Amino acid sequence: MIEHILANINNRLNNKDLAALLLRITLGGLLLFHGWHKVHSGISFILNTLAEHGVPAFVGYGVYLGEVVAPILIILGILCRPSALAIIGTMIVAWWLVDVGNTLALSETGAWAIEDLVFYVMLSVILLFLGSGKYSVIANPNWR
Repeated sequence: MIEHILANINNRLNNKDLAALLLRITLGGLLLFHGWHKVHSGISFILNTLAEHGVPAFVGYGVYLGEVVAPILIILGILCRPSALAIIGTMIVAWWLVDVGNTLALSETGAWAIEDLVFYVMLSVILLFLGSGKYSVIANPNWR
């Protein structure tokens, strides 16, 4: 009896397309707040930090790709895998520029100091393997 109930629950909740949609909304929606902040406040901090590391300033404008364009595309279900790669690259650069010294540190509340970066990277890695699913604004699966 209990096995039948569990099997029924598992069958009803087995929806990879809905899981992909929820993943896309979470990843894209939360990261878009970071991008929105940069659109309104500018990226001078990033440009200055890049200059301190000897990296050309134009590289800093990639943050708009990784934190604005890619999240929007992911939410819409368009080019999800390339967008996930853009986010991974953006997070690696952010870690290298700002948080590399915090890699083995804890925050004041006991959380891993770089958990937000790891969160975005891991959700992007999951999206790389899962894909956008069928819930997308574009019908052609090659563009999802």
